[in-house]
Order: sequence, then structure tokens, then C-alpha cells
Amino acid sequence: MEKRHLHLKGPALSQIVAGAWRWNSVDVAKLIRTSLDAGITSFDHADIYGDYDNEKLFGDALKKVSINRQQIQLITKCGIKLLSSKQPSTWVKHYDTSKEHILTSVDTSLKNLGTDYLDLLLIHRPDPLMDAEEVSETFGLLKQNGKVLHFGVSNFTPTQFEMLQSYLPFPLVTNQVELSLSKLDCLFDGTLDVLQKHKTSPMAWSPLGGGKLMSSGSPLWPKKEKYNATETQLSLAWLMRHPANIFPVIGTTQAERIIESAKAVEIALERQDWFEMLKAATGRDVA
Repeated sequence: MEKRHLHLKGPALSQIVAGAWRWNSVDVAKLIRTSLDAGITSFDHADIYGDYDNEKLFGDALKKVSINRQQIQLITKCGIKLLSSKQPSTWVKHYDTSKEHILTSVDTSLKNLGTDYLDLLLIHRPDPLMDAEEVSETFGLLKQNGKVLHFGVSNFTPTQFEMLQSYLPFPLVTNQVELSLSKLDCLFDGTLDVLQKHKTSPMAWSPLGGGKLMSSGSPLWPKKEKYNATETQLSLAWLMRHPANIFPVIGTTQAERIIESAKAVEIALERQDWFEMLKAATGRDVA
């Protein structure tokens, strides 16, 4: 699987990214090996995943896998504080994009993942109390110290993305958003347009619509025989056909589904097939 740059000044990731959201109570080392064998070298995390445990589980598993750190890309997010026994000072779920929290979260992620740098750090959710100037200063410090190579956001609206970018001396290299054939908002609300304007690629979380696309009665799959492909592969190929250069983040915990998903990069959907799938998803022709 070839790697592509999120941005001309950003990291090169595998076209499909492995998401570690559900990677607890599973053989994480096996999932890492399976991903690597399938050509997936990029791994998406967040400090809160698995009730703050998944980064450590991944870091411990990574020690069992013979791989050069420079051959993989580690992505994580920060900015959400959950109610948890591990966070006794938190009494309400909230967002925190303060300098203190970002720095502390990055140091914890580095320790848990067993690495001395992150390829990419994302602000997990838009914070109504975010001080963009303070975030810019914090990102600059992390970059200067070599702890984080690149920065982005997640779930930001186009105006929120533009606002934060205006304070930064370097590019936000992605906006990770919910996007699939069953969640099309970003296709029409300006999110992908703004990213293309900045020559920045989106990452798509829940690219299979949380499994909703896999229902046996789905009308989306008239092209399975034509492309000799599964529902999963067609769904991912549909996203990757878009000129915004979308990177799907798959969240499966099954090794066979990782292998299946990786083969989606071999599918080149014809334009009319792409629109036929869009029509099936929306129930109507384009205007």
C-alpha cells in the first residue's frame, strides 16, 4: 500500500489508517502485525480511548513487534476530559485545550505509546473556551522540542478550522471528521472544500457508518460483482475516490477485516458508479 501525504508539509500515512479506539480486550500485537503485513503503517489513537488505557496497551504490544519506529506513524488526540476513576479531579465531561493540559497529555501519550515523538497530534473536539493564541504557542513549543512533528484537528467546522489555522505559522495537516456513505454532511457543508483550499487531506472516522452500511438489505451494492469487491471495500473505495484525498480510519478489532479493508486501495471506482452509490445512499439523483 502506497503512502500519501496529508499535506505537502505533513506526514506521509498509509492510505488506510488503523484506529485503536476499540483495541482493548483483544490481541493488540496481532492486530499491529496484521496491519503492517497488509501495508497499514499508520495508527490512530486518543488519550481517552479505552478509559485512558488503550495507548498503554498499544505501547506494550508494540514492544513485541519487530518494527523500526520510523516505519510507522503514530497519531493521537487530546482535549476531551472524561468522567473516570483515573481522573478524580474531573466532575463533568468537558473539553480542555489549555497549554497545561495539552503538554501533560502529550507527555502521557509519549510514555504510554513508548515513543519519544508523535507523528501527528489532533485537538479531539472544538473547545468553546479554546484560546487559539495559547494553542498556537503550545503547538510551537511541542514542535520545537521534537515531541510532535505535525498538528491537526478533529470534528472542526470549516470556520473553526480557518480560525485556528490563522493563528499558526505552520499548516494544520488534517481535520479528522465523521464521513461515510451514511454520513455525508462534510461532503456538502464546506468541510472538504476548505481542506482542499488549504491542500490539506481529511481523515474519515467511522468510514463504514458504524456497520450500518453492512445490512443485508442495503441498496448500495449493485457493483459488488463488477469490482469483485465486498461492501467494506466498496465503501472505503468510494471515500478514497474523492479528490480531497480522504484517509479512512478503520476501527475493526478483527484481523480478517483489516486484511479485507486494505484491499480497497486496489479499487478505482468509475465516476458514474461513484454517483450511483451516492444516489443509493441519499435516495435521489443529484440536482
